[in-house]
Amino acid sequence: MRPFYPQLVYFEPQALNYPLGKELYEKFKNADVEIRETTSHNQVRNIPGKNENQQYRNAKSTLVVGVRKTLKFDTSKPSAEYAIPLATGCMGHCHYCYLQTTLGDKPYIRTYVNLDDIFSAAEDYMKERAPEITRFEAACTSDIVGIDHLTHSLKKTIEFIGEREHGRLRFVTKYHHVDHLLDAKHNGHTRFRFSVNAAHVIKYFEPGTSNFLERIEAAEKVAKADYPLGFVIAPIIWHEGWEEGYLELFERLEASLPSYAKKDLTFEMIQHRFTQTAKRVINKRYPKSKLEMEEKERKYKWGRYGRGKYVYKDERAAELRDTLTGYIDKYFPRAKIEYFT
Repeated sequence: MRPFYPQLVYFEPQALNYPLGKELYEKFKNADVEIRETTSHNQVRNIPGKNENQQYRNAKSTLVVGVRKTLKFDTSKPSAEYAIPLATGCMGHCHYCYLQTTLGDKPYIRTYVNLDDIFSAAEDYMKERAPEITRFEAACTSDIVGIDHLTHSLKKTIEFIGEREHGRLRFVTKYHHVDHLLDAKHNGHTRFRFSVNAAHVIKYFEPGTSNFLERIEAAEKVAKADYPLGFVIAPIIWHEGWEEGYLELFERLEASLPSYAKKDLTFEMIQHRFTQTAKRVINKRYPKSKLEMEEKERKYKWGRYGRGKYVYKDERAAELRDTLTGYIDKYFPRAKIEYFT
């Protein structure tokens, strides 16, 4: 698939005070892209569309260039201590994505140009935890690789973390547009992870993303560039023929990856989950989706802040975990399984 290119771009006036903001303005001014001004990257108005669904789809091809004012980093998922805020939003149309609800009525893509401020905050977090290693996740609220061919924010972050003794960077992507990242001076401090799944899941639930072979070819390039490599299997979805579908995934992975790509592999596994709010939003935005979201088939799992999600019942979750763990042990015996959740 072709790299993302926005059809509509909004700029905060303050963004033009930063080198990256000026660079992006010149890039889009010289292209056939409509440019508008907004007072805030959180207050974008008048995205075109005759109805809410059209506006949603147009928002997915809209880029907002702004300044990240809140520099208190969120604590991250199991993969890292903190989320480093380089961008928000994604051009993909994955039916199950939690950004469907966390971004709500702001599904457009935001990129932040005050990188020096963000790096300064990251430096403070590393100093607080030194001599312990501090891991930063760059893909908690976006697929940062999907826009980095335009911004190179991720590449700059990789090189910034590469120079820090106590810093490590992680991110996950469904996109294969990685060529500009291959010569980054990462010093082994960045783990480059690809989201992979059974063919059924990619076909029916991940429109607007790179296909499986494109992702694996990109993973091979990344490994050849000496990045530590990982795979995130998420969401793991119970579907007809799931055992064969996930077996095929690992067989294809093992057959496609050269030996040098297997030397330091990690796997992370996340079962499908949803909230009632997510279900309403997904059914509205993707009314023909085949995604199963029956509460009676699930277990309600309480989370932080008194909110919870519907996950698979214990017996089904255990079968998914044990089966996929068995496949990893068989095909990638030296790999590390970081977690199943």
